[in-house]
Amino acid sequence: MCKTKKATDASEPRPVLSRSQRTRPSHSPGAQSSSLSHSAIPSSSNPTSDLYTSSLSYTKATSSGTGTSISSRTSLSSLRESLPENPHIYHISEIRAATNNFLAKRYSSSSSASTAACWRCNLRGRDTVVFQRKFRHKIQTSQLKERLSVICRSHHMSIIKLLGASVSGDHIYLVYEFVEGSNLVDCLRNPRNPSFTVLSNWMSRMQIATDLAHGIDYVHNKTGLNLSIVHNHIKSSSIIVTEPSFNAKICHFGTAQLCGETEEEVAVETDTSKRETEIEEITEEANATTLRKLKRSDSGDRQFEGVRGYMSPEFRSSGVATQKSDVFSFGVVVLELFSGEEALKYRFDKKRGNFVRTSLMDTAEAATAEGSDGLRRWIDRRLNDSFPVDVAQKMIRLALDCVHVDPDKRPDMGRVAGKISKLYLESKKWSDNVNIPTGISVSLAPR
Repeated sequence: MCKTKKATDASEPRPVLSRSQRTRPSHSPGAQSSSLSHSAIPSSSNPTSDLYTSSLSYTKATSSGTGTSISSRTSLSSLRESLPENPHIYHISEIRAATNNFLAKRYSSSSSASTAACWRCNLRGRDTVVFQRKFRHKIQTSQLKERLSVICRSHHMSIIKLLGASVSGDHIYLVYEFVEGSNLVDCLRNPRNPSFTVLSNWMSRMQIATDLAHGIDYVHNKTGLNLSIVHNHIKSSSIIVTEPSFNAKICHFGTAQLCGETEEEVAVETDTSKRETEIEEITEEANATTLRKLKRSDSGDRQFEGVRGYMSPEFRSSGVATQKSDVFSFGVVVLELFSGEEALKYRFDKKRGNFVRTSLMDTAEAATAEGSDGLRRWIDRRLNDSFPVDVAQKMIRLALDCVHVDPDKRPDMGRVAGKISKLYLESKKWSDNVNIPTGISVSLAPR
């Protein structure tokens, strides 16, 4: 820790200053010089306004009275850590040194395979996780710096912070803060003990659903940035559950924008419109066989990355990620959360002699059609049939609305977050009435 920061920590608590007097906390000279030596991120002309725009919780806390003072140095330190900071541009040599030239053991918070290589390491005195990803669409350096600066100013309790990035060739290395917790996949399905889950009560799952809904709503609608943000990596293996309150945090925020996964949208739309025009002209003179050949040749040049079971129909056909495709993925995660089952699985049919694909969306629709009895059989049995049935019905119906085939009929995440918050309060009231025993500790550690 540098001398300047020590002096700040040792100083007596001071009254909260007015908005015009607040300034951004200074960083340590070592980190600042290291960041500037590689390429500085252009900052906005008014850093104070940007800081408080992206930190809504801090604004609410201080708006109640400017004459109040912070009671201790601990609260001052935690306040500084919670505020967004300037992103770091790491030199590739720093990444290589921290990961032992990428020979260090790869880190994985889930038993499921990940498409991106990642390492847990220490960078500039912070515990971080580095993800290696390949550019889907090449981005200019100036544009990449601008996007990184904008995305790193975002801050939400349900989103894991993006600290910075490094670029080497066709790969980008995204550096996130390390969060202690367990993956949602492992929380729901323990391969060593399938009958056990740490999410053994209804309120723990409602807490996760509420955190996810508000986190994605923030990404879509409430960042306050001049950038249409799409997550494009929402799945159960990208969600970290933390102790002791089972709060959920979303990984890979900003990956789609920084890896060029959303850059394809304009190009694809332009190419599609041109191809449709050409097809219409040819159709007047050609037969249906020629048209089918054109469609088949067009479908082979679109390559994209996704996980089966979480991809919306329009994303599978076009490869273009949108906010509506995020809503679809969120709906699948909610169904997975309350059923405890995988989003997509195959079972062997003895009569047919082959494997049959089973989707959570199909089983959920069938369960809701049977009424409350069918739903109670569909909900995870490890909850021991202890949950408010009316709330469960509303939650599953809302999730099914999110996975509607027509993207225009899917609700906005702002509306979804509002409904889930209301259902959370109803669940809390139910929980207080049934007097669920408290004081029982549950560990996320492997058994």
